[in-house]
Amino acid sequence: MNNPLKYISLEEAISHIKSGDRVFLQGSAQTPASLLREMARQSDRLKNVDVISISLQGEVEIAKEEYKDSFHINSLFVSEPVRKAVNGGWADFVPIFLSDIPHWFRRGKIPIDVAIIQVSPPDKHGYCSMGASVDIGRTATRVAKMIIAQVNPNVPRTHGDGIIHSSRFHHVVYLEEPLAEINYGGKVSAEDLRIGEIIAEMIEDGSTLQMGIGTIPDAVLRCLGNHKNLGLHTEMFSDGLLPLFENDVINNTKKKIHQNIGIVGFALGSRALYDYIDDNPAFNFLDMDYVNDPAIIKLNPKMVAINSAIEVDLTGQVCADSIGYYQYSGIGGQMDYIRGAALSEGGKPIIAINSRTRKGLPRIVPHLHEGAGVVTTRGHVHYVVTEYGAVNLAGMNLRDRSRLLISIAHPDDREMLARAAYERFNGNFSL
Repeated sequence: MNNPLKYISLEEAISHIKSGDRVFLQGSAQTPASLLREMARQSDRLKNVDVISISLQGEVEIAKEEYKDSFHINSLFVSEPVRKAVNGGWADFVPIFLSDIPHWFRRGKIPIDVAIIQVSPPDKHGYCSMGASVDIGRTATRVAKMIIAQVNPNVPRTHGDGIIHSSRFHHVVYLEEPLAEINYGGKVSAEDLRIGEIIAEMIEDGSTLQMGIGTIPDAVLRCLGNHKNLGLHTEMFSDGLLPLFENDVINNTKKKIHQNIGIVGFALGSRALYDYIDDNPAFNFLDMDYVNDPAIIKLNPKMVAINSAIEVDLTGQVCADSIGYYQYSGIGGQMDYIRGAALSEGGKPIIAINSRTRKGLPRIVPHLHEGAGVVTTRGHVHYVVTEYGAVNLAGMNLRDRSRLLISIAHPDDREMLARAAYERFNGNFSL
């Protein structure tokens, strides 16, 4: 039976949050910007509100330092709008595998008093969709004591785990506003495209893909136009995938599980992307404890996981979330997919990096910078790709790893790296 919703104002909805509450915010495309602005407006009465989120996008008013006594953000994945707060010391970062977050919610390790989400308008049966960001939000709504929902007609109706009946909402506002958008395509460099070409050559027809965040994964997608019968099982869905679906390059016909269906945790990109996934039965948006479970990922033969990094040391340790002490992002799903692809029959776990930063600093380094976090350990790393080639470190000793990584470093950095390896191995090293 359809339960007609009683809409209230933004002010009244946020008035139900109390000081000391722990509040979950849906993130990515569906970051509830207007509700966050209203939280900021009520900051005088709110103190010590703990905010839990991943990858917030767009305007995040409560992340400003002036609100630090009212709101403390615990970010499970640091995105640009909260980066200043985390590194400034008035917000915090929680290192965690993306696949673990729903378990932590259910077990009460991260308790939630209030969940704030955006949803599509209810259908004739009273069901709404959590749209482009199901990921950890689905579990958050299951455990929260109170759900504040913004009904927004711009939220796409997606198939899968994100269907929620409107009777579960405690307080509802109706507000039509654009979803957060992001564009990686315009930032792709010549080096990114060369890396994309190298990785494309590594991908066999019939492979299943996971793409991380950034310009390099987008560059890979640009180079896959001549492939056939690819599949999709990924935490993130971006605009770069659209031409591959439209041209039947990705059709999910060769997958072992969820055949003919693309499995996704969240989508982040343009309005065209959100329109494409709207009521599209070719995709299932599922809970992240399933999408990112290595035991599920490995069931896809020829699973190819493509993720970026900030730097890789000569032993194969991968830093992907920080620049020294500066917290840039988070662990996310990189380790989930690196491990899942490694266990897949014919799988290829790939770390893709430019040989140098845009400022000309090496990304393959003798040792990680002080304060840098290891996301993918040297025991988990397999393929590393730069614009100078691809190497496979799996099963290699430290000396051989150093030789391989030096071979794909920027040519002007190789002498420096060879000297560092020579010192590390007490003079017992040569290229």
